[in-house]
Amino acid sequence: MMKRFFRYIICLAALTCLTGCHIYNKYELPEGNAIVDDYAHSLQEAPDSLTLPYLSWEKVFTDPQLQTLIRAALTNNKDLQNAKLNIDIAQAQLKGAKLSYFPSLAFTPNGGSASYGGSHMNWSYQLPLSAQWEIDIFGKILNAKRQARTALEQSEDYAQAVRSQIVCGVATTYYSIVLLKQQLELTTRTAEIWKDQVHTMELMKQAGSTNEAAVVQSRANYYNILSTIPDMEQQIQLMQTSLSLLVNTYPQNWEVSGSLDFSLPVEIKDGMTLNYLASRPDVRAAERAFASAYYATNSARAAFYPSLVISGTGGFTNLIGGMIVNPGKWFVQIAGSLTAPIFSRGQNIARLEAAKAQQQQALNNFQYAVLGAAADVSDAMVKITKNAEKGKLVQNQIQELEKAVEYTQTLFMVGRGTYLELLTARSSLLNAQLSGLACQHARAAALISLYQAAGGGR
Repeated sequence: MMKRFFRYIICLAALTCLTGCHIYNKYELPEGNAIVDDYAHSLQEAPDSLTLPYLSWEKVFTDPQLQTLIRAALTNNKDLQNAKLNIDIAQAQLKGAKLSYFPSLAFTPNGGSASYGGSHMNWSYQLPLSAQWEIDIFGKILNAKRQARTALEQSEDYAQAVRSQIVCGVATTYYSIVLLKQQLELTTRTAEIWKDQVHTMELMKQAGSTNEAAVVQSRANYYNILSTIPDMEQQIQLMQTSLSLLVNTYPQNWEVSGSLDFSLPVEIKDGMTLNYLASRPDVRAAERAFASAYYATNSARAAFYPSLVISGTGGFTNLIGGMIVNPGKWFVQIAGSLTAPIFSRGQNIARLEAAKAQQQQALNNFQYAVLGAAADVSDAMVKITKNAEKGKLVQNQIQELEKAVEYTQTLFMVGRGTYLELLTARSSLLNAQLSGLACQHARAAALISLYQAAGGGR
């Protein structure tokens, strides 16, 4: 009888497999979509450790002080620690999904006694060990395991994205402090020049070469420059606090280098290379989300097919057929059950429709992530190119303005130039010098953005 029962189950399973074999399919990128096809092509390119996306951050950020800060941030930052804990959680869930293939065992000893009308109390007991095993005919456990593995890979991608953000965030903040300190140093030197200018104007007034209005005006310009110094010092302290938060410590002042001369160790080519897309952790995470939604849809489809469960119980008892015997005896029970859903108030249909919609959402988000990655790379490329062009022009402007200040100063001292001309020349030179520093910083920031946009931070 038992053989006939199992034979019936196997035949039924074989018939339903003809219509449900697609639920075993492994996730693959869909074809026929231009954006997804570009991404798929980028996956086929062989990784090159000498290209930008695969450079370690130590090779990109060679400043020793900056390297020390990045290492401290990677060690102490709580966001990265939480991302690593998410990997541990996903690994535990994957382990649980794999163990679902094995039978479940339970030991449930029990005993009891009853007396009716003053009859003798007869104690009965059972010491059973029960096992239950669901045979994964229609891929329910398989898809759950694949989905758990995808979630693990996605959590690893998120951890890489957090790591990249921390590395590039520390570098960006670091070079912002460098810029502010250079601006402060330049402004302080300019203030000293204006201070000497005030003293010179006072001496010229005593000699009758100028009037009180020029002296007052020069003194006002000197105080105007001094008034910008507290703002710069405040900005430096705020950036120092931001850097301290990234390193996960109390606010303190960090030593920085005095140069904005930062460049990437590889040649930057015009245009976007496809391997930038494949190396972006956020793009990979978006693809994992789409794969997870694919397996969720397969699981929803599998809910329409039967479940086959084999169970068995064995143990020792003194309760045999309603009779209590002593000593007890061993017993064994084996059973199989096949549960096929027929009508469940439309829940399976609704679950499948929702899973399909969520899968389409995940595909849309994945495509948007690819486009966003391409936009980030394009923006960084434009900023690098245009800031380099602007920097050269500003340097030419500074050279000409330095000459203008020198000539105007000479003319003013011999009485052939006005103080307004000298004031204009000095103010223009200071603004050009500050603009030159800003161009250097903007280029450095764009290089950092490009490194992050290419998936850097390893």
